[in-house]
Amino acid sequence: MAVLKLYQEKLLHNYNHLDRVFKAHDIDWGIVTKLLCGHELFLKEVLALGVKEVHDSRVSNLKTIKKMDPEVQTVYIKPAPKQSIPDIIQYADVSFQTELEIIRLLSEEAMRQNKQHKIIIMIEMGDLREGVMGDELVGFYESVFELPGISVIGLGANFNCLHGVMPTQDKLIQLSLYKQIIEAKFNHTIPWVSGGTSVTIPLLFNHQLPAGINHFRIGEALFFGLNLFTNETFEGMHDDVFELFTEIIELTEKPMIPSGILAENPSGESFEIDESLYGKTSHRAILDVGLLDINPKFLISKDEDITVIGASSDMLIVELGENKHNYKVGDVLRFNLRYMGALSVLNSRYIGKEVVR
Repeated sequence: MAVLKLYQEKLLHNYNHLDRVFKAHDIDWGIVTKLLCGHELFLKEVLALGVKEVHDSRVSNLKTIKKMDPEVQTVYIKPAPKQSIPDIIQYADVSFQTELEIIRLLSEEAMRQNKQHKIIIMIEMGDLREGVMGDELVGFYESVFELPGISVIGLGANFNCLHGVMPTQDKLIQLSLYKQIIEAKFNHTIPWVSGGTSVTIPLLFNHQLPAGINHFRIGEALFFGLNLFTNETFEGMHDDVFELFTEIIELTEKPMIPSGILAENPSGESFEIDESLYGKTSHRAILDVGLLDINPKFLISKDEDITVIGASSDMLIVELGENKHNYKVGDVLRFNLRYMGALSVLNSRYIGKEVVR
């Protein structure tokens, strides 16, 4: 069985690196754990870092986190479905909100549970995922800031999550100005401007982050050390907190060109023949993962001589060229992962999970 391994020492190194940076700039931050899909083995390692705040998009995962550490602040990071409201009040200390009706229902449920629920109002800043339109924010805030059981503790925004809109100084200054407008009009302090995610970190490192941005939610940078502006690894961070180990289940020297009449495969893909490859062969291996577990484009081979060819539902096909390393059936190949690849693997019950200490 293929296995995903998390390297505890590398995770700790990345966490300490980020924590030093945020503390130096007086920025609060929390870890986004939605990548881990509620796996207690890995959540335990995250909580052991000493984190005080955890973000997730699944209330069931927050329930698991609260059972593991009742003191950690849990944050639900997408608009709430109505049927989830009782659990959100019970297991999330904070939630991101954009709908008046839902906030009113959260208020009623918070009163029933005798709790004070904190919310961050998300503002649309151009990426067109969740968020209140800026010209509607004052009226929106006026409708919710005195609701019983509800405390507005922040304004926030997402970038690069849907259409790839990147954060800029101008957009983040605009987000900070919304806070100033609300505080001036309502004489009410809003502690956080949550404009920081992994994609915003380069602005911080380059001294381009507006002073008003004082809260970050970090997932990808922690687990992959990735600068999303350059697609390179941040200096001083690890890009291989996770590694996927896969076993070779077949290895044969085969033609490089398929033979026969070609049609779409089950994934809807069509292939064109490269006539320059006629008559050539390559050592081709089948690995014990497939599309059910991961999209091959999110795999990064540790061996530069290996080329990922494609995948079917349960098998991944790679070319080994001349097989310089003399791989054989039963040998294990290692891969780094991109974020979406790790998310798929972590959501697969067919992939083993281990912690390396």
